[in-house]
Amino acid sequence: MLAELRTKSQITLPKSIVSNLGLTEGDQLEVYEKDGTIYMTPVAVYPKSTISELQKEISKMKTDIKNGKQPVFDNLDSLFDALEK
Repeated sequence: MLAELRTKSQITLPKSIVSNLGLTEGDQLEVYEKDGTIYMTPVAVYPKSTISELQKEISKMKTDIKNGKQPVFDNLDSLFDALEK
């Protein structure tokens, strides 16, 4: 498939690619060049506040595990119940 470079360095992705990847308006793509080839990869972008909250939670979990406070679940239902809280 061909895509034409237009004004302001814009291109239109073929509809079949957009559909196959489930892309929608506003989705972001990482674009980079390597050895003369242009690569485009869909990416998920999260707000800094979300990343910060996840980092804090991971740090707390690591501390709990280090201190022997890791939770033990008898079955998957109890695990999922704890995750919903």
